Amino acid sequence: MTSPPIRELLRQLGVRPSKALGQHFLHDLKIVRRMADLVGLTREDLVIEIGPGLGVLTQELAARAGKVIAIELDTRLVGYLREQFRDSTVEVVHGDALTADYTALTRGKPYVVAANLPYSVATAIIGRLLTVEHPPERLIVMVQREVAERLVARAPDATALSVLAQFHTAARIAFRVGAGAFVPPPKVESAVLVLERRPEAPLPREEWSRFFRVVHAGFAQRRKRLANALAAGLGIPKDDAEAALCAAGIDPSRRAETLQLEEWLALYRELRERVSCASS
Repeated sequence: MTSPPIRELLRQLGVRPSKALGQHFLHDLKIVRRMADLVGLTREDLVIEIGPGLGVLTQELAARAGKVIAIELDTRLVGYLREQFRDSTVEVVHGDALTADYTALTRGKPYVVAANLPYSVATAIIGRLLTVEHPPERLIVMVQREVAERLVARAPDATALSVLAQFHTAARIAFRVGAGAFVPPPKVESAVLVLERRPEAPLPREEWSRFFRVVHAGFAQRRKRLANALAAGLGIPKDDAEAALCAAGIDPSRRAETLQLEEWLALYRELRERVSCASS
């Protein structure tokens, strides 16, 4: 499916790409096949696609997977997709990826996610998929290049988003994608991310929110020394923040973006032992 047919199909469907939904329809079949190759599907696999749009990637996934569950928020496209895939192994679900029950959708079976994510909610969707009760084994997602780079960043340029990704996955950028691969072409470059879920998270699930409270406090005021940022963000005495940092082997004058995941974990454990904010 090339650009003119996609534009014509959108016109026939009365669909004008929504800026609010971050819609940019992928049409480059070479990119579609490269993404599908990265997913590495077999006929035994279940794949969830988020934001299938006009079904270009969906078609390629359906040719390789055992079943595809395509979650589409745009009511204008749901009927078209259901008609296109009515005699296939594709199940089109009208819903929101940010509120979907992935355990119910998959019936608790292992699954992978492949998607050209809507730009406007890509970060939120990835964050939710990493932390849901029944997460995917692997994610292959197209996002803005800037988002991809923030997600795979490492110290001394780490971000709160990259700490989240490292906590749950091994993440890498597979390749970049130019604006010409989409209709309409976005004003930014895109990139395809591969996130392979860790066999086990570094902390039990009941501690995740407390750990990331510490991380977000550290990044909330990035120009400040970490001791000052933690004291302000967690509402604890600066002396306690400095003591926890020193006990974790971290110079209190460092900035949040310079810490490795292992250092965040060590810091969290020290704070958990010393102050109630990290254990309540």
